[in-house]
Amino acid sequence: MPRRTAPRPTRETLTRQSVLHAAVELADTGGLETLSMRRLGEAVGVEAMSLYNHVAGKEDLFDGMVDLVFGEVELPTPGGDWRQTMRQRAISMRLVLARHRWAIGLMESRSTPGPATLRHHDAVLGCLRQGGLSLTLTAHAVSVLDSYIYGFALQEKTLPFDSPEETAELADSIMSGFGDSEYPYLTEIATAHVMRPGYSYGDEFAFGLDLILDGLQQAAGPASGEQPG
Repeated sequence: MPRRTAPRPTRETLTRQSVLHAAVELADTGGLETLSMRRLGEAVGVEAMSLYNHVAGKEDLFDGMVDLVFGEVELPTPGGDWRQTMRQRAISMRLVLARHRWAIGLMESRSTPGPATLRHHDAVLGCLRQGGLSLTLTAHAVSVLDSYIYGFALQEKTLPFDSPEETAELADSIMSGFGDSEYPYLTEIATAHVMRPGYSYGDEFAFGLDLILDGLQQAAGPASGEQPG
């Protein structure tokens, strides 16, 4: 579902939320490095100093932006099938990070997280605990899942191709510089896997995610799915 674009605020209707939405849109367009209080003020039609009526400073602005992003992620519902819920949460998180690539390095760095951030993390923990995972395994699960999601999103962000066609063209360009026998395994994976019609690197996400979830389910044992005592 496409994200709604917030209406452009006027001087009279400017609020903290409208400032944060405008900041997210600027970061989506030009990256976090292009976001300044001056540019943000121009975007909402006020002087930069007026923004401090709504945000305490740049760090407070980042806190609020990250909280908006967390608010877009599908909230896990404790009490159901924890494996399926964590799978859907991971897929939702990846889609949100694809819309807000600037957020990848900020999502877990905030020392004053907002309500949407806290609600999200509490729901994730609740889903795993009510699914029967021990406290220790829950901590392990959160760590490995988030490391995989953020790591994959970061790798996607930095890849020099965006489509199957670009992927095949790049692989062909790299391979043209050496003979088939020089790097045989690179040649094999390029010709028999990457350059196949319809290949998309993004499809690798589900494979790796299921491996992790399978391992967590095995570690949880037969008690998985029962309510914790």
